[in-house]
Amino acid sequence: MTNNLKAPLKQKMSLWLKRLRRSAAEAVSTPGKRKILQERIIGQVVAFLKYILVIGLCFVILYPILLQLAVAFRAPSDVNNPTVLWIPGEFSLKNFEISMIALQYWKALKNSILISLGVTVLQLISTALAGYAFARLKFRGSGILFGLALFTIVVPQTVISLPILQSLTKMGMVGKPITLFLMAGLGMGIKSGIFIYLFRQFFRGIPVELEEAAYVDGANVPQVFSRVMLPNARGAILTVALLSFVWQWNDYYFTVLFVTRSNADFVTLTTQQVAVLWGLQQALTDAGVWSLMGQDITSNPLFSSMILNTSGILVMLPLLVMYFFVQKLFVTGIERSGIVG
Repeated sequence: MTNNLKAPLKQKMSLWLKRLRRSAAEAVSTPGKRKILQERIIGQVVAFLKYILVIGLCFVILYPILLQLAVAFRAPSDVNNPTVLWIPGEFSLKNFEISMIALQYWKALKNSILISLGVTVLQLISTALAGYAFARLKFRGSGILFGLALFTIVVPQTVISLPILQSLTKMGMVGKPITLFLMAGLGMGIKSGIFIYLFRQFFRGIPVELEEAAYVDGANVPQVFSRVMLPNARGAILTVALLSFVWQWNDYYFTVLFVTRSNADFVTLTTQQVAVLWGLQQALTDAGVWSLMGQDITSNPLFSSMILNTSGILVMLPLLVMYFFVQKLFVTGIERSGIVG
């Protein structure tokens, strides 16, 4: 009985194999089917190479971040342990505590947010007005002025900042955050030339008929700018706002030159990160680990590197949190503004 059941099954299997071989032979022999088969194989190979490329890029980007986190959560006592690399032998938040004390974190965070927000708002106003003027309000010498605005992008910061420093020193404004606000409001902030160019190109892409219709309805230039041009420039506004905030947050040169160099009590996260090792001994004492780790710990380059690594995470953390909330707006702004590269 069993042999009787097996016989039809074997016949069906052999028949199925014959059909499969026949279809494969036909696919190879027929030119059209052979081309389809080749295209499928090429498509699978290309997809495989794309996956390899994406995985490689992700590794290059994520490797430093993962290593940075692994070092930050490592206990200070494991700094000289060669067996501890990726997984800490003992998870600890002492590095964050020491870094926050050395950075004067909450005070520096408040000052960084204050300066970055103020500079961002003022740069938006000044560069949008300048970009609209260069795009629509033609006057004698506008091309020369626009060229000078672009020239500030190429010229090194020291060439531009030193004359400004001399003028502000005579006015008695150095050492105050209002100095950075004044520069941003007058179109001389960080990368203002790029923002002026961005707004100019964006406003030039808006149809002139919208402005002409507004002028026919009796609107003047400020009304056209505020009611017609700005609502259509949301992409450029989002891009400039985010870039301005991030660049001011990460700025060290202008902040030190115009504010903290003459006012040591006013600190930001970026300026404190550079000077974090100077206050490391006091930070270790305040954290209660100075006597436990030995007084030569500050001369250990591995420990200094670990603290600098952790302070870098604390400086980046607010920006990362902000990015999670505004990433869709940022991508939309980049797409609408046409920025590439």
